[in-house]
Amino acid sequence: MIEKKRNTNDAKHTVASAPGRQSARAQRLADMRVLQLGKFYPLRGGVEKVMYSLMEGLSARELRCDMLCASETGSRLRENLNPWATLMCSPSWGKLNGTMMSPRMISAMRRIASTYDIVHVHHPDPMAALSLWLSGFKGRVVLHWHSDIVKQHRMLQAYKPLQRWLLRRADVIVCTTEPYMRGSEYLKPYLQKCTVVPIGIPALQPDTELTRSIAERYAGRKLLFALGRLVPYKGFEHLVEAAALLPDEYVVVIGGTGPLRSNLEHAIAERGLEDKVILAGYLSDQEVGAYFGACTMFCFPSVQKTEAFGIVQLEAMSVGKPIVATDIPGSGVSWVNAHGVSGLNVPVGDAQALADAIQQISSTPEALRKFARGAQQRYQDTFTHDKMVESTIRIYSSIL
Repeated sequence: MIEKKRNTNDAKHTVASAPGRQSARAQRLADMRVLQLGKFYPLRGGVEKVMYSLMEGLSARELRCDMLCASETGSRLRENLNPWATLMCSPSWGKLNGTMMSPRMISAMRRIASTYDIVHVHHPDPMAALSLWLSGFKGRVVLHWHSDIVKQHRMLQAYKPLQRWLLRRADVIVCTTEPYMRGSEYLKPYLQKCTVVPIGIPALQPDTELTRSIAERYAGRKLLFALGRLVPYKGFEHLVEAAALLPDEYVVVIGGTGPLRSNLEHAIAERGLEDKVILAGYLSDQEVGAYFGACTMFCFPSVQKTEAFGIVQLEAMSVGKPIVATDIPGSGVSWVNAHGVSGLNVPVGDAQALADAIQQISSTPEALRKFARGAQQRYQDTFTHDKMVESTIRIYSSIL
């Protein structure tokens, strides 16, 4: 949903300089045209959600911000969200190594590039980078580095020259956490133009009736919620192992679909955990919010650096739910979940450590309340949608 219209002076207040210079820069900011470029639509993963969220937030402040991406369904789409935002989707031929192959995106970018002052390109997405390179765009470039390319090694070898060009071309490189920024070998030569803007989201508003229904379904038990694609890097098999080590008062619900469902079902059956670990399958946004509202805590057992941030952790924090996450080397996941504040972080792939952390957080009502307060305060201090949008506006202002 688009936020309610805000006073257009909000953006101008982010510029701190001499009055005359402030006025001129504020006017340039008010007149600027920004394009969010990358990934695909409909929204699936974190990168697409951040792009769309920035478009919503900027346009709600009456700053012109459009979005160009490839259509996952293969269809062409152009939709005006409001007077300051247009979503443009180019048809694709399909997906190769996680990238939508959309030659139409290149031609669309060449056609519209000259109408924008800033292109905000989201990485990793080779199609977006290629479209920018071939567009002849002469304006400012903001590179949003969501993560390194970790799994697609063959594609990376072919993409590296274009990636190096993109890193050199960028006026500013935005990273989502400092640990990831410092740990990326690709960013080390460019740290002087890197900055950190944590992802921010609107607070969840769980449906009261549905939340109550889920809570009643698991009445008398401590509900552990996990959410994500059932794929190897999510580490759900370790959460199943941890469930076997927990007392029967705990129940684990894992939301999401994916190719590892049958493997997880086998692991659950093999350990006799059918009443203790529930694979809930696909959950609607309303159901997701209700599970966050009803759960005792959120579990995030990912095992690879492919998991760079973990936006679902913010959803848990926004409703005051403690988190047990993993300390993935080089990732920002354990920075997002501040250890001892919003929850606990444990070694990757360690089921016993997961089980111990779960019991430590929920050992007493006082301990649970302490972590719940810490989670909600960390969200308010660092991860609100407004903070992300305002930080992005400051970056745009600095390069205009």
